[in-house]
Amino acid sequence: MGELTIETVDGKTRFEPGETVEMLVGWNLEVQPEAIEVRAAWKTAGMGTQDMSVVRTERVDHPKAMDGRRLLLELPREPYSFSGKLISLVWFLDVVALPSGEGRHVEITIAPGGREVVLDGASTGGGRA
Repeated sequence: MGELTIETVDGKTRFEPGETVEMLVGWNLEVQPEAIEVRAAWKTAGMGTQDMSVVRTERVDHPKAMDGRRLLLELPREPYSFSGKLISLVWFLDVVALPSGEGRHVEITIAPGGREVVLDGASTGGGRA
């Protein structure tokens, strides 16, 4: 098993929709991977079935087993990060070694003002249940 790292250059985790994020990704793997993918994805959490969608991907083909890169990724404009009484939508940045599937992620917020929309009425984002 190897080591993968992902972090934003300035440690920022709250973003405007459509903003470009600059990341530092690194890997130290036992076996040279076919590719390294960096992904912007969201998942739902809470009641019911969990959904997930990969929305943006940057790929590094045929990397060395140990390396690192500074990458830019334009974040999508929607859906916004939100929390409700029954369900939440959480964005994250992922770095994944292929084909092994080893990965690491960091959660981020994508919403106006970089503030998660709260749907229960006690909002910082102005939503309603």
